[in-house]
Amino acid sequence: MTLPPEFSLIARHFRPLAGPGALDLGDDAALLDPPAGLQLVLAADAMVAGVHFLPDDPPATIGRKLLRVNLSDLAAMGAEPLGYLMTTAFPRGTPDADIAAFAAGLAADQAEFGLQVLGGDTVATPGPATFSLTILGTVPPGAALRRQGARPGDEAWVSGTIGDGALGLLALTGRLPPDPHLAERYRLPRPRLALGRALRGIARAAMDVSDGLVQDLGHLARAGGCGATIEAAAIPLSPAARAALAGDSSLLPRILAGGDDYELLFAADPADAPRILAASAACGTPVARIGRFGPGKGVVVLDAAGAPIALPAGGWSHF
Repeated sequence: MTLPPEFSLIARHFRPLAGPGALDLGDDAALLDPPAGLQLVLAADAMVAGVHFLPDDPPATIGRKLLRVNLSDLAAMGAEPLGYLMTTAFPRGTPDADIAAFAAGLAADQAEFGLQVLGGDTVATPGPATFSLTILGTVPPGAALRRQGARPGDEAWVSGTIGDGALGLLALTGRLPPDPHLAERYRLPRPRLALGRALRGIARAAMDVSDGLVQDLGHLARAGGCGATIEAAAIPLSPAARAALAGDSSLLPRILAGGDDYELLFAADPADAPRILAASAACGTPVARIGRFGPGKGVVVLDAAGAPIALPAGGWSHF
C-alpha cells in the first residue's frame, strides 16, 4: 500500500528520530511515563525564516538551532532533556534533500544531547519556512532554577561569551567581514545544560540570554524586584568579537543588546563565588562576573571610567 505524501515524508525523515514513547509516529499522540520522583519541565520556541534564521542557512543547522534554543531553556531551569514534540511547515516544493539534511541535523544533536522526538506535525506552507518545538525535561522536585530570586547585593554572572550571535548575523549578511566563528555561533547556539544542572542549589535566579544581555538582565532584575549594574569591561568576549569591536567601537550596543547568545545569566550570593567557579571548571564552561544587583529598577551599563553608557535599544522584541 502506498503511503500518502505526508506520511511517506514522515516515514523517511522523522520516524528514524523517534523514541519509544513516540509509538513509531503511527498514532495521534505519544505515550510517556515521566521518570519516577522527578518534575517535568516544558518549554516551547518557534523559528521563522528571515526572523530567527536566514533563508539560505544550511538546512542541517536550522534543525539543530531549533533544538538547541529549546535545550537552552532547559539549561536555564537546570533541567535534563527528556524528549520533544515538533511541528514543521516547509514551503511547498522544498527539495527532499533539504528535508533530509534538516532531519540529519536533528539526529546529530539528539545523539549529542541525549533525547528523541516524541511526535508533532508536518505541513506545507506558501512560506516562509516555520518550525515550532516543544521540549520536555526533568528536574528533582523543587530544584528548578527560576527567574525570581535575585536580591540587592547579589552578583550577576554569565556563561561563555556575549555578542557572537549578533555579530555572526552581521557577518553572514555582509555588514561585517566573513568570520567562521561568529557565523557558527549565530547558527549553532551552545546550550549550557551541564552548567545549568551544576548551578542547582547555588544560583538564586537564572535565565538564558536570547533577546540581548541588557534586556534579559532587566527581566531577571525585575523578577527579583531590584535593579542591576554591569561593567562593560567585565563582559566576556571571544577573540573574534574583540577584534570586531576594536575595529568599530559602535558595535558595543549590538554586542550588549543584539541577542542570539543563548548563554546562562544568573544571580548568586557573593559568598558562593568559589562554588560557581568550581562548577564552571567541573563542566568545562567558562563563567564571568559582570556586575551586581542593587536597589532601584532597570539596568545600568558602566564604561571603564564608571560612567553610564547610553544604549539606543534594550534588546530584541517580536512586536
